[in-house]
Amino acid sequence: WLVVPSLPLRGLLPWHQGKRQLLGVSKLCLLWKMDFAATAVGSQLLLSPAVPPLTILCGPLEPKCSPGSLSAQSLCQILEASVNIGSRSLDVQLDPLLGTLHPQICAPADPSVPLTVKNHTEVLRCFTVLACSFPDRVLAFLLPKLESSNERTRVGTLLIMRQIINSAPSQMEIKKPFILSSMKLPLQDSNNKVKRAVVQVISAMAHHGYLEQPGGEAMLEFLVRQCALPSEPVSPLDADDLASDSVRSISVNTLFLLSTTVDRMNNVSLFVTPIQFTNALTPLCKSLMYLATKKLFFILFFFFPFLFVANLPSPYALTTRLLVVSSQPYAGECRGAAALRLLGVLHYSIHPALDLLWNKKVPLLVEHNTESSLCQKEWEEELLLFLQETLAAVSDNTWICHFVTEMCRQLNSYNGFVLEKNFLYKCIGTTLGACASKDLVQKHLQELLETARYHEEAEREGLASCFGICAINHLEETLAKLEDFVRSDVFKKSVGLFSIFKDRSDNEVEKIKSTLILCYGYVAVYAPKELVLSRIEADILKNIFQYFNTKVLGIKVETKDLTLKLCLIRSICMISQAIYNGVKCGDFIFSRKAELVAQMVEFIKAEPLEAMRTPVRQRAMITCTYLVILEPHLSDPDRTELMDTCLAGVLALPPLEPGREREESSDMLYGDTISALKDLLKSLLQRNLTPHGLQDMFAHLGPWIKSNKEHERQRAVEVSAALLDFYLSKLNVSTVIPFYNLGVLIALFSPRCSDSLASVRQHAVDCVYCLLYIQLCYEGFARDHRDEMVEGLKALKKGLEEPDFTVLFHTCNNIVIGKRVPPDQLMSLLLAMFEGLADPDKNCSRAATVMINSLLKERGGVLQEKVPDIMSIIHSKLEEVDEEHIRKAAQQTVYILASQHKSVVVSSLLGSALPFDSHTCAMWRSLATEPALTSQILEQLLEKVNRDVPYKESKGFLLGSGAERIATPLPLAATCALYEIMSAPESGAAVLGLYPPLFVTLLLRVSCTVGVQLPKNLQSRERRSSSHGLAPRSLHPCSPWRPSLLRTGPEGVGLADPEGLFRPEGFGDSVTLGSAMARHAGPRLPLIVKNLIPTLSSVFDSQRITSTAFLAELLSSNVVNDLMLLETVMDNMTGRQKDACTLVRMLALRGLGNIASGSPEKVRKHGAKLLASMVNGMDDKDDPHNLVALEAMSSLSKLLDHVEERDIQSMLLHIAIRIRPFFDSEQPDLRQSSIMLFGNLSRFSEGNCEVFFEQILNGLVTLLLHLQDPKPEVVKACKFALRMCGPSMGCEGLCDMFLNHLREERSLHYGEFMNNVCKHLVSSRPGPWHRRCPRGSGQGPAPARPPRPRAQVCPQPPLELRAGVLPGDIPTLGARTPPPGLLGIKHRTARANKKKISLWFAKGGW
Repeated sequence: WLVVPSLPLRGLLPWHQGKRQLLGVSKLCLLWKMDFAATAVGSQLLLSPAVPPLTILCGPLEPKCSPGSLSAQSLCQILEASVNIGSRSLDVQLDPLLGTLHPQICAPADPSVPLTVKNHTEVLRCFTVLACSFPDRVLAFLLPKLESSNERTRVGTLLIMRQIINSAPSQMEIKKPFILSSMKLPLQDSNNKVKRAVVQVISAMAHHGYLEQPGGEAMLEFLVRQCALPSEPVSPLDADDLASDSVRSISVNTLFLLSTTVDRMNNVSLFVTPIQFTNALTPLCKSLMYLATKKLFFILFFFFPFLFVANLPSPYALTTRLLVVSSQPYAGECRGAAALRLLGVLHYSIHPALDLLWNKKVPLLVEHNTESSLCQKEWEEELLLFLQETLAAVSDNTWICHFVTEMCRQLNSYNGFVLEKNFLYKCIGTTLGACASKDLVQKHLQELLETARYHEEAEREGLASCFGICAINHLEETLAKLEDFVRSDVFKKSVGLFSIFKDRSDNEVEKIKSTLILCYGYVAVYAPKELVLSRIEADILKNIFQYFNTKVLGIKVETKDLTLKLCLIRSICMISQAIYNGVKCGDFIFSRKAELVAQMVEFIKAEPLEAMRTPVRQRAMITCTYLVILEPHLSDPDRTELMDTCLAGVLALPPLEPGREREESSDMLYGDTISALKDLLKSLLQRNLTPHGLQDMFAHLGPWIKSNKEHERQRAVEVSAALLDFYLSKLNVSTVIPFYNLGVLIALFSPRCSDSLASVRQHAVDCVYCLLYIQLCYEGFARDHRDEMVEGLKALKKGLEEPDFTVLFHTCNNIVIGKRVPPDQLMSLLLAMFEGLADPDKNCSRAATVMINSLLKERGGVLQEKVPDIMSIIHSKLEEVDEEHIRKAAQQTVYILASQHKSVVVSSLLGSALPFDSHTCAMWRSLATEPALTSQILEQLLEKVNRDVPYKESKGFLLGSGAERIATPLPLAATCALYEIMSAPESGAAVLGLYPPLFVTLLLRVSCTVGVQLPKNLQSRERRSSSHGLAPRSLHPCSPWRPSLLRTGPEGVGLADPEGLFRPEGFGDSVTLGSAMARHAGPRLPLIVKNLIPTLSSVFDSQRITSTAFLAELLSSNVVNDLMLLETVMDNMTGRQKDACTLVRMLALRGLGNIASGSPEKVRKHGAKLLASMVNGMDDKDDPHNLVALEAMSSLSKLLDHVEERDIQSMLLHIAIRIRPFFDSEQPDLRQSSIMLFGNLSRFSEGNCEVFFEQILNGLVTLLLHLQDPKPEVVKACKFALRMCGPSMGCEGLCDMFLNHLREERSLHYGEFMNNVCKHLVSSRPGPWHRRCPRGSGQGPAPARPPRPRAQVCPQPPLELRAGVLPGDIPTLGARTPPPGLLGIKHRTARANKKKISLWFAKGGW
């Protein structure tokens, strides 16, 4: 090449064309090694027309080619050499060269490949070389590329622009306006990569003075705008995309870099006040703080503002902006704290007088809070105090006027920034309060009222707070401006019918009214109390209600607008707070207090109960909390209505459903409302912090605590726990006084310790805990005293977490500490506990029973006088509650009381109405649980049965009616009680232990009920029950006692016919209880007899009858002899023969006769005595119905088989004569018994044959005639007597005929039998028989006649004999009819009948 320069270069072209790939890798490397390339000759040669274009040489500078950086470096050196020699050859190849190099920059370099990065840098150097020589053409090529739609093209172009701005400053100096104008489009690009490239370009521009040119503010604004991007990182949609957070981070760093490296960055302050750059305040403040360290700029800025840009913010604007931003110190990367720091370094620039104050206060404010401990309200108060001190330190009215004007100007820029704008309102109010110009104050207040955005809640709140703070120093001006505004056009109504307001809508006017009402509330809170108290009722409340109540056609219409309601409630609340906090609060009488409370109550009532949608309840209760503290006191009706309304309005709300999604605000509203209710009740309690006040409070809470709805109970008990804790904390006992309602309150909460809800159980324990400590305080203990037993309740709370009711009841058993309850409150505690038996929560009702029984076991011994009341309550609760566990627990309670106070319990139960209902019966049966106690109860009942008379006699009210026997109540009730106790299976042991007295008492009690009527009141009750179709226990005196009598003995004792024993006339006809007892209860008979014998002397006939009947039946059993009771019972039976009662005498004879069947061997021993008793019985003169004689004859018949013959011989004739008249008795029993006895006596006629034969002859006719008696038993007795008398008649034929024809099983042909009897009588011994026949009138015996034929009809008997014949009484006997008079029916007298019958025989009737 050096020798022939053109040859090798020209030879490169075909080589290049044929071996493009090899050339692309090595050709520029070869050229780089040619030293002549650095010479003018080499450059001329390379750029000569004979050499291929440089676009071909640099075309394959692909980033992926490893030698690419070498070729790019070689190209850069060629271009530099060409520029250095001033060659004109580049003019031709510039455009193609730019077009070839530009894509190399637009293609992103791979950072992981160092050679591609180096190649990228070398290509940028090429652009630098070209821009230095051809700035116009390079810019003309690049700037249109900024409008390309291709992202890489725009980004690559911006990179080249940054390169040439940094590396060719002199060439670009005159191009600055052109370059700035061409950046407008990239400033609007939304692509993040483009934005980052633009930021880099702006950084380069700033260092070269571009930002000071016209249009430079746009560059800086773009940079600040990128700093204001949201700080939250957003994941890019594509991996190649760039996140906005990365752009923001680069922008923030660039801004601070420029602030620290570029002079005259004072225009950064332009972006502090615009609201759209709020998110960029943190880096802006950081940059400005660095600039502030230079001091010079800010000092000159304050004293010579005309030296700087005219649109820079004023000190008032900066102070306002930074102060407002400081109200949110930790928002937006702590921009508030950064603003406060910046404000601290600007103190001298704001005003020289602030140097000392701000140097002291600002650092304290910066360090005042951390983000976690920040209280927004307290922080704003600190800032407002700082502002107030600042205004006081400035003490320049002109400066303050400019300051407040700037604040008002910035007000509208904060629309959308609720908290900041609200704080700015407060700052305006504070600044207006420090302003001395009243006209300016009124002017700005007017502007605020006219420009406020009333439809926004925060705006209304802020404006009202502004007026309130302003009223601290300008009360009159503030009130006057509010009244003037009301009279302005805003409230003028249209006269049109269909248009309410001309200028504003209905809704907006309501919002304006709401704001004005709220303004009055804030004015009352902030204004000096010595000035505002006199204006509250005269001006403030008057205007408030004027705005709230709208009149239509003269009628007051209450608004339905929610905002207006809430503002009215808040305003009244603030007025109440102002009065309460006033210096003269104690002397101020708020006359409209009751009216305002009533208004709040109406608001609460108007709220729907199905859901909580608004904070009306909460705010109304907060208002009432402050109202009730003021004077005068609420009346009792108003106080009651307030509490009931608030409790119903909150506790009855449905629970928040945990399964459904709900807003956090709903949970917060519920919680705030419950808290408001607690505060209100505490405020009411504070007015009467006494036991009476506490009792009154829980009188209203009680029904909610016992509600059947879980959420109502949960809220009520939670509120109760808060109230009791408040009461304990506020309690200050100066003298020891009784806490009289401790028992009632403990009874209210202690059962809740087993509630089905765990939260209720926990709060209930807290309530009991507080109550016990309140009691200790009233007893004189210090408030910080800790009692070991009470502190133990906290340990029990863990056990209440278990849902197992057994664990819960065991825990509850330990909660009721009976020793802590004073003795005088035990009864009130029990009464309240009994109310808990009807608790809708079964766990609580069970717990109440556990606690009642536990308390009675521990302290029941001192409650003797209250036992009747307790028993009555138990009975009433059993009527109310129909639960098995309640009944069992109540029975256990009765048992516990009875174990301590037996007599009182028994007397109380005996006082229950008869007949006992099922609950009273259950209470009686509960006394059968424990044998020892049951025995004692039974003894008391027996004593009450035996002590009183069983009945009383009273005269009937009708004339001629006999006396009535009315049962006495006490024995009747005691017997019913015995029945109930003995019907319980558990009473078996006790009943057996008292078997003899029980048996005797019940037996005698039964006897006393025969013929006895119920008391009149019980008779009417029984009739009413039957008329209503009810089936109560029988009220008949006998009905309950009969089963009792049958149950008292061992198994098997009973009556075959128990009714027979209780009939007055049936003592002799029944198989009585005595025989059953003799068979099954022999070992118990001695004691029974011992207890029964004294009753034989009872004054009551019925008792003597029953005792005699029982003992008589015992004598029929051999067990009496075995138990050696025979002589005792027999002697008592013998002694009863003198008894005044006929039945007793009769039963005594029966008993003596029963010895024949029970102990026949003893009859011979006592035969004479027994026979004498029988004879005496037959001789009884006071026996009109012959009952005693009848029994004597029956018993004698039984005894005759066992007596000695010598004993009967002496009285045989007497007995025969005595019983002879009974043969013709009208009573079949007498006829039968007397005839049977006559037959039995005939066995003893051998020793006294003639005497007894005479008696046989005297009774023969009667015996023969009674063979036709209508009563079979009499016929049977006659047959027996004739058979027995036959051997004694001396006629063998007649005796045989009696034995053959008078057998019991054989029928008898009466007519033929009588003819044969007469034949035998006449043929055997005519003498005696004829003497037995009566003669005619004064004549001798009639002559004998031969027998007449059978066909002859017997002459008719006398007419008077036929008078009493009844049809069918006499059967036909052959052709003859016996005289009907012989049948013993309707005889006139026995003697007259015998004479007529004998006469009839004498005339030959047979």
